[in-house]
Amino acid sequence: MTGFASLKGHLGSFSWAWDIRAVNARGLDIRLRVPDWIDGLEGVVRKAVGAGVGRGSVSVSLRVQREGNDATMHLNRTALSGALDTLVQISHAAENHGLVLTPTTAADVAAMRGVLETSAPEEDTAPLLAALTADLPVLLNAFNAMRATEGAALNTVLESQLTQIDDLVVQAAGTLEDRRSAQADGLRDSLARVLDNVDRTDADRVAQELALIAVKTDVREEIDRLEAHVTAARDLLAGQGPRGRKLDFLTQEFNREANTLCSKAQFQALTRIGLDLKAVIDQMREQVQNVE
Repeated sequence: MTGFASLKGHLGSFSWAWDIRAVNARGLDIRLRVPDWIDGLEGVVRKAVGAGVGRGSVSVSLRVQREGNDATMHLNRTALSGALDTLVQISHAAENHGLVLTPTTAADVAAMRGVLETSAPEEDTAPLLAALTADLPVLLNAFNAMRATEGAALNTVLESQLTQIDDLVVQAAGTLEDRRSAQADGLRDSLARVLDNVDRTDADRVAQELALIAVKTDVREEIDRLEAHVTAARDLLAGQGPRGRKLDFLTQEFNREANTLCSKAQFQALTRIGLDLKAVIDQMREQVQNVE
Protein backbone atom coordinates (compact mmCIF):
# COMPACT_ATOMS: atom_id res chain seq x y z
CA MET A 1 0.00 0.00 0.00
CA THR A 2 1.34 3.40 -0.92
CA GLY A 3 1.47 6.15 1.69
CA PHE A 4 3.20 9.33 2.82
CA ALA A 5 3.60 11.37 6.02
CA SER A 6 5.88 14.09 7.33
CA LEU A 7 6.52 15.62 10.73
CA LYS A 8 8.63 18.46 12.12
CA GLY A 9 9.99 19.01 15.63
CA HIS A 10 12.56 20.86 17.68
CA LEU A 11 14.47 20.55 20.92
CA GLY A 12 16.70 23.35 22.18
CA SER A 13 18.95 24.41 19.34
CA PHE A 14 17.99 21.36 17.24
CA SER A 15 15.21 21.23 14.67
CA TRP A 16 14.30 18.35 12.39
CA ALA A 17 11.96 17.09 9.68
CA TRP A 18 10.76 13.51 9.21
CA ASP A 19 9.62 12.09 5.89
CA ILE A 20 8.18 8.59 5.38
CA ARG A 21 6.79 7.19 2.17
CA ALA A 22 6.06 3.75 0.74
CA VAL A 23 5.38 2.09 -2.56
CA ASN A 24 4.07 -1.39 -3.24
CA ALA A 25 6.28 -4.44 -2.80
CA ARG A 26 5.79 -8.14 -2.17
CA GLY A 27 7.61 -8.03 1.17
CA LEU A 28 8.84 -5.39 3.60
CA ASP A 29 11.89 -3.40 2.52
CA ILE A 30 12.95 -0.58 4.88
CA ARG A 31 15.37 2.07 3.65
CA LEU A 32 16.67 4.69 6.08
CA ARG A 33 18.46 8.00 5.66
CA VAL A 34 19.07 9.24 9.20
CA PRO A 35 22.03 11.00 10.86
CA ASP A 36 24.67 8.51 11.95
CA TRP A 37 25.99 10.79 14.72
CA ILE A 38 22.87 10.18 16.83
CA ASP A 39 23.78 6.96 18.62
CA GLY A 40 21.15 4.22 18.38
CA LEU A 41 18.75 6.12 16.11
CA GLU A 42 18.85 3.82 13.10
CA GLY A 43 18.01 0.72 15.14
CA VAL A 44 15.11 2.47 16.89
CA VAL A 45 13.63 3.69 13.59
CA ARG A 46 13.99 0.33 11.86
CA LYS A 47 12.32 -1.49 14.76
CA ALA A 48 9.42 0.99 14.90
CA VAL A 49 8.76 0.83 11.16
CA GLY A 50 9.00 -2.96 11.17
CA ALA A 51 6.39 -3.13 13.93
CA GLY A 52 4.06 -0.59 12.30
CA VAL A 53 4.21 -1.69 8.66
CA GLY A 54 3.71 -5.20 7.34
CA ARG A 55 4.47 -4.86 3.63
CA GLY A 56 5.90 -2.40 1.12
CA SER A 57 9.08 -0.61 0.16
CA VAL A 58 9.32 2.01 2.91
CA SER A 59 11.73 4.95 2.82
CA VAL A 60 12.35 7.03 5.94
CA SER A 61 14.47 10.18 5.96
CA LEU A 62 15.36 12.57 8.76
CA ARG A 63 17.05 15.95 8.41
CA VAL A 64 18.44 17.48 11.61
CA GLN A 65 19.71 21.06 11.82
CA ARG A 66 21.29 22.99 14.66
CA GLU A 67 20.86 26.71 15.19
CA GLY A 68 23.87 28.90 15.96
CA ASN A 69 27.51 27.85 16.14
CA ASP A 70 28.70 26.56 19.47
CA ALA A 71 32.17 25.76 18.17
CA THR A 72 35.07 27.12 20.25
CA MET A 73 38.61 28.10 19.32
CA HIS A 74 41.77 27.35 21.27
CA LEU A 75 45.47 28.04 20.85
CA ASN A 76 47.72 25.19 19.81
CA ARG A 77 50.89 26.17 21.69
CA THR A 78 53.07 23.64 19.90
CA ALA A 79 51.98 25.00 16.53
CA LEU A 80 52.46 28.56 17.77
CA SER A 81 56.02 27.86 18.87
CA GLY A 82 56.82 26.33 15.52
CA ALA A 83 55.25 29.27 13.67
CA LEU A 84 57.32 31.81 15.68
CA ASP A 85 60.53 29.87 15.06
CA THR A 86 59.73 29.89 11.37
CA LEU A 87 59.17 33.65 11.42
CA VAL A 88 62.54 34.20 13.14
CA GLN A 89 64.30 32.11 10.51
CA ILE A 90 62.58 34.04 7.74
CA SER A 91 63.51 37.37 9.32
CA HIS A 92 67.23 36.36 9.65
CA ALA A 93 67.31 35.12 6.05
CA ALA A 94 65.78 38.38 4.85
CA GLU A 95 68.38 40.44 6.77
CA ASN A 96 71.20 38.40 5.24
CA HIS A 97 69.86 39.37 1.82
CA GLY A 98 69.51 43.02 2.76
CA LEU A 99 65.75 42.93 2.92
CA VAL A 100 63.57 44.67 5.50
CA LEU A 101 60.28 42.93 6.24
CA THR A 102 57.18 44.60 7.56
CA PRO A 103 56.42 43.86 11.20
CA THR A 104 54.39 40.71 11.82
CA THR A 105 51.18 41.21 13.80
CA ALA A 106 49.45 38.80 16.14
CA ALA A 107 46.66 38.43 13.57
CA ASP A 108 49.25 37.30 11.03
CA VAL A 109 50.53 34.67 13.41
CA ALA A 110 47.03 33.52 14.35
CA ALA A 111 46.21 33.04 10.67
CA MET A 112 49.05 30.59 10.22
CA ARG A 113 47.96 27.00 9.81
CA GLY A 114 47.46 25.06 13.04
CA VAL A 115 47.98 27.96 15.43
CA LEU A 116 44.27 28.30 16.18
CA GLU A 117 42.07 25.20 16.23
CA THR A 118 38.27 25.05 16.11
CA SER A 119 36.35 22.35 17.92
CA ALA A 120 32.74 21.70 18.70
CA PRO A 121 31.89 20.74 22.24
CA GLU A 122 30.96 17.13 22.78
CA GLU A 123 27.26 16.76 23.45
CA ASP A 124 25.10 13.98 24.82
CA THR A 125 22.69 13.01 22.03
CA ALA A 126 20.45 10.93 24.35
CA PRO A 127 17.87 13.75 24.89
CA LEU A 128 17.68 14.32 21.14
CA LEU A 129 17.28 10.58 20.53
CA ALA A 130 14.44 10.46 23.08
CA ALA A 131 12.64 13.36 21.38
CA LEU A 132 13.02 11.80 17.95
CA THR A 133 11.85 8.42 19.25
CA ALA A 134 8.73 10.07 20.69
CA ASP A 135 7.93 11.37 17.19
CA LEU A 136 7.83 7.92 15.62
CA PRO A 137 4.35 6.79 16.82
CA VAL A 138 2.84 10.09 15.62
CA LEU A 139 4.60 9.84 12.28
CA LEU A 140 3.60 6.20 11.74
CA ASN A 141 -0.01 6.85 12.78
CA ALA A 142 -0.32 9.61 10.17
CA PHE A 143 1.37 7.38 7.61
CA ASN A 144 -0.92 4.43 8.30
CA ALA A 145 -4.00 6.67 8.37
CA MET A 146 -3.29 7.68 4.79
CA ARG A 147 -2.72 4.07 3.83
CA ALA A 148 -5.97 3.09 5.53
CA THR A 149 -7.89 5.68 3.52
CA GLU A 150 -6.43 4.33 0.31
CA GLY A 151 -7.06 0.80 1.53
CA ALA A 152 -10.76 1.52 2.09
CA ALA A 153 -11.09 2.67 -1.52
CA LEU A 154 -9.17 -0.37 -2.72
CA ASN A 155 -11.39 -2.64 -0.64
CA THR A 156 -14.41 -1.31 -2.54
CA VAL A 157 -12.71 -2.10 -5.85
CA LEU A 158 -11.85 -5.65 -4.76
CA GLU A 159 -15.38 -6.26 -3.47
CA SER A 160 -16.75 -5.18 -6.85
CA GLN A 161 -14.37 -7.53 -8.65
CA LEU A 162 -15.35 -10.41 -6.38
CA THR A 163 -18.99 -9.70 -7.16
CA GLN A 164 -18.19 -9.89 -10.88
CA ILE A 165 -16.38 -13.20 -10.37
CA ASP A 166 -19.26 -14.55 -8.29
CA ASP A 167 -21.78 -13.57 -10.98
CA LEU A 168 -19.71 -15.23 -13.68
CA VAL A 169 -19.39 -18.42 -11.63
CA VAL A 170 -23.18 -18.48 -11.26
CA GLN A 171 -23.51 -18.03 -15.02
CA ALA A 172 -21.04 -20.86 -15.58
CA ALA A 173 -23.07 -23.15 -13.35
CA GLY A 174 -26.19 -22.14 -15.30
CA THR A 175 -24.70 -23.42 -18.57
CA LEU A 176 -24.02 -26.93 -17.30
CA GLU A 177 -27.41 -28.43 -18.21
CA ASP A 178 -27.33 -27.09 -21.77
CA ARG A 179 -23.69 -28.12 -22.03
CA ARG A 180 -24.52 -31.62 -20.86
CA SER A 181 -27.25 -31.97 -23.51
CA ALA A 182 -24.97 -30.63 -26.24
CA GLN A 183 -22.19 -33.01 -25.20
CA ALA A 184 -24.58 -35.96 -25.15
CA ASP A 185 -25.80 -35.15 -28.66
CA GLY A 186 -22.22 -34.79 -29.86
CA LEU A 187 -21.17 -38.07 -28.29
CA ARG A 188 -24.15 -39.90 -29.79
CA ASP A 189 -23.32 -38.58 -33.25
CA SER A 190 -19.66 -39.51 -32.89
CA LEU A 191 -20.49 -42.94 -31.55
CA ALA A 192 -22.93 -43.60 -34.36
CA ARG A 193 -20.28 -42.76 -36.96
CA VAL A 194 -17.82 -45.12 -35.27
CA LEU A 195 -20.34 -47.96 -35.02
CA ASP A 196 -21.32 -47.58 -38.66
CA ASN A 197 -17.75 -48.23 -39.69
CA VAL A 198 -16.87 -51.27 -37.54
CA ASP A 199 -18.12 -54.86 -37.68
CA ARG A 200 -17.79 -55.69 -33.99
CA THR A 201 -18.03 -53.42 -30.94
CA ASP A 202 -17.03 -54.13 -27.35
CA ALA A 203 -19.92 -52.62 -25.40
CA ASP A 204 -17.99 -52.58 -22.12
CA ARG A 205 -15.04 -50.78 -23.70
CA VAL A 206 -17.37 -48.19 -25.23
CA ALA A 207 -19.01 -47.63 -21.85
CA GLN A 208 -15.61 -47.16 -20.21
CA GLU A 209 -14.51 -44.64 -22.82
CA LEU A 210 -17.73 -42.68 -22.46
CA ALA A 211 -17.33 -42.61 -18.68
CA LEU A 212 -13.73 -41.42 -19.04
CA ILE A 213 -14.78 -38.62 -21.39
CA ALA A 214 -17.49 -37.56 -18.94
CA VAL A 215 -14.98 -37.39 -16.08
CA LYS A 216 -12.39 -35.46 -18.09
CA THR A 217 -14.88 -32.83 -19.20
CA ASP A 218 -16.75 -32.40 -15.91
CA VAL A 219 -16.30 -28.83 -14.61
CA ARG A 220 -18.49 -29.01 -11.52
CA GLU A 221 -15.42 -29.35 -9.31
CA GLU A 222 -13.83 -26.19 -10.76
CA ILE A 223 -17.04 -24.22 -10.24
CA ASP A 224 -17.32 -25.42 -6.63
CA ARG A 225 -13.73 -24.36 -5.93
CA LEU A 226 -14.29 -20.95 -7.50
CA GLU A 227 -17.30 -20.45 -5.25
CA ALA A 228 -15.22 -21.43 -2.22
CA HIS A 229 -12.43 -19.01 -3.25
CA VAL A 230 -14.95 -16.16 -3.52
CA THR A 231 -16.14 -16.86 0.03
CA ALA A 232 -12.57 -17.06 1.35
CA ALA A 233 -11.59 -13.80 -0.36
CA ARG A 234 -14.58 -11.97 1.10
CA ASP A 235 -13.72 -13.27 4.56
CA LEU A 236 -10.18 -11.95 4.14
CA LEU A 237 -11.40 -8.52 3.04
CA ALA A 238 -13.68 -8.35 6.07
CA GLY A 239 -10.88 -9.38 8.45
CA GLN A 240 -8.11 -7.43 10.16
CA GLY A 241 -4.35 -7.35 9.84
CA PRO A 242 -2.11 -7.96 6.80
CA ARG A 243 -3.94 -9.88 4.08
CA GLY A 244 -2.02 -9.12 0.92
CA ARG A 245 -0.11 -12.38 0.65
CA LYS A 246 -3.17 -14.52 1.31
CA LEU A 247 -5.18 -12.60 -1.26
CA ASP A 248 -2.33 -12.94 -3.73
CA PHE A 249 -2.35 -16.71 -3.20
CA LEU A 250 -6.13 -16.82 -3.67
CA THR A 251 -5.99 -14.93 -6.94
CA GLN A 252 -3.46 -17.49 -8.19
CA GLU A 253 -5.94 -20.22 -7.27
CA PHE A 254 -8.75 -18.30 -8.98
CA ASN A 255 -6.64 -18.15 -12.13
CA ARG A 256 -5.79 -21.85 -11.96
CA GLU A 257 -9.45 -22.86 -11.78
CA ALA A 258 -10.44 -20.44 -14.56
CA ASN A 259 -7.73 -21.87 -16.82
CA THR A 260 -8.93 -25.41 -16.17
CA LEU A 261 -12.52 -24.35 -16.78
CA CYS A 262 -11.60 -22.92 -20.18
CA SER A 263 -9.53 -25.95 -21.19
CA LYS A 264 -12.37 -28.36 -20.32
CA ALA A 265 -15.29 -26.21 -21.49
CA GLN A 266 -15.95 -27.60 -25.00
CA PHE A 267 -19.03 -25.38 -25.04
CA GLN A 268 -19.05 -21.89 -26.51
CA ALA A 269 -21.10 -20.22 -23.78
CA LEU A 270 -18.93 -21.70 -21.02
CA THR A 271 -15.71 -20.78 -22.85
CA ARG A 272 -16.87 -17.18 -23.13
CA ILE A 273 -17.64 -17.06 -19.41
CA GLY A 274 -14.26 -18.60 -18.61
CA LEU A 275 -12.45 -15.93 -20.63
CA ASP A 276 -14.43 -13.19 -18.87
CA LEU A 277 -13.45 -14.77 -15.56
CA LYS A 278 -9.78 -14.71 -16.48
CA ALA A 279 -10.00 -11.02 -17.42
CA VAL A 280 -11.55 -10.02 -14.08
CA ILE A 281 -9.14 -12.24 -12.12
CA ASP A 282 -6.16 -10.62 -13.85
CA GLN A 283 -7.49 -7.18 -12.89
CA MET A 284 -7.94 -8.36 -9.32
CA ARG A 285 -4.40 -9.75 -9.16
CA GLU A 286 -3.05 -6.35 -10.17
CA GLN A 287 -5.00 -4.63 -7.40
CA VAL A 288 -4.05 -7.21 -4.78
CA GLN A 289 -0.39 -6.24 -5.25
CA ASN A 290 -1.35 -2.96 -3.54
CA VAL A 291 -2.68 -4.66 -0.40
CA GLU A 292 -0.51 -5.06 2.69
